[in-house]
Amino acid sequence: MKPKAVYWDMDGTLIDSEPLHEQALIAVLKSRGITPPANLHNRVVGIAARPVYEMMREEFGLDLPFDDWILRKYVYYMEHAAQLKPRPGAIEVFRDLKAAGVAQAVVSNSDRLIVEVNLRMIGIDAPGIKTVTRNDVRAGKPDPEPFMRAAYLTGVEPAESCVIEDSPTGATAGVAAGMQTLFWPQQTMTGPDGSVHMGSLEALRTYLELD
Repeated sequence: MKPKAVYWDMDGTLIDSEPLHEQALIAVLKSRGITPPANLHNRVVGIAARPVYEMMREEFGLDLPFDDWILRKYVYYMEHAAQLKPRPGAIEVFRDLKAAGVAQAVVSNSDRLIVEVNLRMIGIDAPGIKTVTRNDVRAGKPDPEPFMRAAYLTGVEPAESCVIEDSPTGATAGVAAGMQTLFWPQQTMTGPDGSVHMGSLEALRTYLELD
């Protein structure tokens, strides 16, 4: 059954921004003489800035205050934002759902500054678009609060809502919120119990009754 509302993760789901996030993180670490491990990106994907920062301090000895670290990372990200592209097929799904009258919101663990840049880059920063960022909630994903906030904004019950996520962290939040959770990763990985794995764009479109 087609959901009454769909809540999209941003980074890696609507926009192919994870490589730029990784580049920005690595650039800041290298500027402090730290060589990041090869698996760093897989360890931090989908996780909010503060927990990532704490990991950088504890494991790698990062010696920057949080505000300085995040400023350097965001400056790098915004200086290179012109390279950002939508995830193939995602914007078409977004627009098809909109045409079908399905309520939608973007729910991200990123700060509002980054979400607004990303919305502009993929051309969906229309007036009235509903967004939930890390700045809007007390607890980020994997806590269900961001998705519950989206349900409040759209006025749709969680059980009638659907989450689309590319990371286990985000999918865990969707399941915890009591929503249909479609796990659509860019790389081969296992989603949390209770999520439905989407192995392709075609599978996603079929599940949402768009084809």
